[in-house]
Amino acid sequence: MSKLIQITKDKTEQSKPQKDFNKLVAKTEKLEKEVLKFREGLVMLQQQIQTVFVPKRDEYYKHNVALLQVYDRAHDSTFFTRTEKKKLVSLIKKDIYELLESGNFDEVLIPMFDKYHEHTYQEEQEYMDSLSKDYMKDFFSMAGIELDEDADLDNPEKLAEKIAQKLALESEEFEAEKQQKEEKKAKRPKTKTQVKQEIEARSITKSVRSIYMDLVKAFHPDREPDAQERERKTQIMQRVTEAYESNNLLGLLRLQLEFERIDQTHIENLAEDQLKNYNKLLKDQIKDLEGELDFLRMQACSISQYPFYMVKSIDKVFSLLNDDIEETIELANAYRLSKESLKNNLAMKDFLKSYKIPI
Repeated sequence: MSKLIQITKDKTEQSKPQKDFNKLVAKTEKLEKEVLKFREGLVMLQQQIQTVFVPKRDEYYKHNVALLQVYDRAHDSTFFTRTEKKKLVSLIKKDIYELLESGNFDEVLIPMFDKYHEHTYQEEQEYMDSLSKDYMKDFFSMAGIELDEDADLDNPEKLAEKIAQKLALESEEFEAEKQQKEEKKAKRPKTKTQVKQEIEARSITKSVRSIYMDLVKAFHPDREPDAQERERKTQIMQRVTEAYESNNLLGLLRLQLEFERIDQTHIENLAEDQLKNYNKLLKDQIKDLEGELDFLRMQACSISQYPFYMVKSIDKVFSLLNDDIEETIELANAYRLSKESLKNNLAMKDFLKSYKIPI
């Protein structure tokens, strides 16, 4: 376990940069744990969806389809009144769209859909496809990408190629314009603010590089004669290089502490200017971690189909998934029992008596 980086002197004795350093370190470490937990959780999430949720959902679909078939047979029976048959049609229509979207029961459900709807399923799909294509054309038009009237929207490869060409052209134009602005800017005298920012940037880079160079001097394996020790140093240098290339200040400081290149006294006595540089680096690291966390949340949304605002943590995703699994099992059992009991015409009549068609 990595050592905790903190300035431990009493808060009343800490300067503002020291207090800021402690807060930023704490926030960075918290985000690192969240990111790690999310990464590991995504693998488990995918496994649980495939091995637990999907089979339970398919079972639920199977019993639901069987129940619709019971309704369909009842509708064709002379045993039921016109009013009762209207209710049966309502019950069939209520679930058939969701079941068709699963794509597993087309052979049974499409004829049933056509039987109880004014337009066939194919006609409805063609209409929805035309709306979708119109929407895509409008969307691309708003983005500055004009599609030809005969553009093949059903061919994703050609569509992607056209979009890529348009974006590449726009990117070239943007880069050319950016370069022109930078050239003009370079010719103008630098302001005091710009000079100050450049000095600060060099100072921050120097702060990270000084830690990196300290570790490189101690653990570079090339001049190590002992094979076992050379292997150990190689592994350490891999960690050092990874932390340095990702601008991970906290990771580099942890490595210094872990391998006793510095001690707690060194942390306590960091100069104010150095602390300020460290604090700016930590703020950048926090932004990167927050961005990575959002990306992982989006991945969780893609895997689980939950909206982004609900995916606040990986624990929340598992909680939602477990609730869905339980609900799916309950529904599957309910449909299974209903399917068996409603095969009896008298039981069906009794059920339809209490059922009200939604307005």
